[in-house]
Amino acid sequence: MCTGNACRSQIAEGFARALKRDRIEPFSAGIHKHGLDPRAVAVMAEAGVDIRTQHSKTLDELPPGGFDYVITLCGHADESCPAFPDRTTRIHVGFDDPPKLAEGASSSEQALAHYRRVRDEIRAFVEKLPENLQAGGARSSADREDGRSRRSGDDSGDVVE
Repeated sequence: MCTGNACRSQIAEGFARALKRDRIEPFSAGIHKHGLDPRAVAVMAEAGVDIRTQHSKTLDELPPGGFDYVITLCGHADESCPAFPDRTTRIHVGFDDPPKLAEGASSSEQALAHYRRVRDEIRAFVEKLPENLQAGGARSSADREDGRSRRSGDDSGDVVE
């Protein structure tokens, strides 16, 4: 999950579908819908993952029934994420915002370099799923001071990124 479900969460969903389809069922969503970022589509294609059919969506558009894990990928989504049932473990793993970094780029290639770096960081995180969720590789919302969500111990593998 990220703010606009345009880049980071789309990249994470794409890698999870490509690399972990036998272990988890990934979904991505945002606080708002900003549309699919064309540069995210381009750098994922370079990595051999086609996310062109994915689309920007909010939590309200995801299948009903809840999730085992909700992973926020940016600070705004972490701060704005709604409460989930106690069985849902919320985890924050922040990644830089490629569109924001690309704003100061002097060329298209320099802009894409930011996207590639973050893409590769997200891939490294996804490659370790779901083990890194239980191994303390990320901060759970159960550890948050505001207590918006608690660990449940449910281990079936649904993930919202």
